[in-house]
Amino acid sequence: MPISSRETLELRANKKIYFASDFHLGAPNHAESLVREKKVVRWLEQIRHDAQTVFLVGDLFDFWFEYRQVVPRGHVRLLGKLAELADAGIEIIIFSGNHDIWMFDYFQQEIGARVLRQATVFEVEHNAQTRSFFVAHGDGLGPGDYTYKFLKNIFESPLSHFVFGRVLHPNFSFKLGQNWALSSWKKHRRQPQPTFFGEDREFLLLYAKEIETKNHHDFYVFGHRHIQLDFEINARSRFFILGDWINHFSYAQYDGHTMQLLSFEEE
Repeated sequence: MPISSRETLELRANKKIYFASDFHLGAPNHAESLVREKKVVRWLEQIRHDAQTVFLVGDLFDFWFEYRQVVPRGHVRLLGKLAELADAGIEIIIFSGNHDIWMFDYFQQEIGARVLRQATVFEVEHNAQTRSFFVAHGDGLGPGDYTYKFLKNIFESPLSHFVFGRVLHPNFSFKLGQNWALSSWKKHRRQPQPTFFGEDREFLLLYAKEIETKNHHDFYVFGHRHIQLDFEINARSRFFILGDWINHFSYAQYDGHTMQLLSFEEE
């Protein structure tokens, strides 16, 4: 997976950078999704006093497709809160995930957020020190899963965009997409909760280790796997998987010195 860009962020005094992923709003039904959405909004409200940049690292929605003239139904509390934070000067950076791969320009035009589709390196400067963050959702990275990698190329093709956006009626296309996403949700619910595969089998960790042999980064940050993981690659690099907002309600924060995984409203 190519790196789309390398960017520089200057972290101001008393400010923090936050990372979260895998809200999967919309699943498995409206009632359960609404509970999660309200919890995400409470978290965003809690961090607004010291947040400089908020990274949402993919799969905000269980299914999403943007049409030119209409907006998918639902999620108004999250969208409104993100717009409110952006209007207040907080930078919102969203990575598309495998469930919301069809994000285009809506979030930028209507909310003021940026949408990134590929792994991106951020050089974060603070107090004359620079730390490098390699950030991506994580789908299609690392060894294996060749079927999904093939399907991802199809989903990202102009033909798929044209068929969903111009040929199929939105009611039908959304029902199709939601049923596909819901089948995946039900499949995962029948299985044990995801766990760490181990240092030699965790594909995102293997991917990060390969990148590290070529270019050093202080922190690797991923979503996708629905596990919480803080792993030391070597004495200079740490690897994070952010968990999710289905079981963990977890996020990471960086204050210019320390990067750590936390849980919101942990009981």
